[in-house]
Amino acid sequence: MEEKAMIIEDEKDLCYLLALHLKKLNVQTSCAHTISEAKKAFSSFDPSIILLDNNLPDGFGTELIPELKSTYPNAIVVMMTAHDHPTVVERAFSNGVDYFISKPFNGASIQNLLETIHLAS
Repeated sequence: MEEKAMIIEDEKDLCYLLALHLKKLNVQTSCAHTISEAKKAFSSFDPSIILLDNNLPDGFGTELIPELKSTYPNAIVVMMTAHDHPTVVERAFSNGVDYFISKPFNGASIQNLLETIHLAS
């Protein structure tokens, strides 16, 4: 079964670069740039991994985590944000996020994250 990743990130360049890197790792990707776009994608894409930014144009990713975990109970949810204040990290984990990665990050960080996820599953 092919891995699928949903990327919810408002920075289009970063979304594109993440998608390119994941495709090199044979991960099928879908990008959404807002929470509302992500919710529309729910019905047509069944991800095993969700990469979620926190500061989105129409809300905070931390508030979307419970819905993501309910809709995709087997998906790994990774919060990725440059605003990694302890209260944000705590809110993300209390809402059910599986992993947290701080921006900026690089391809090696994403590779290590995916290896960690595979080792954990």
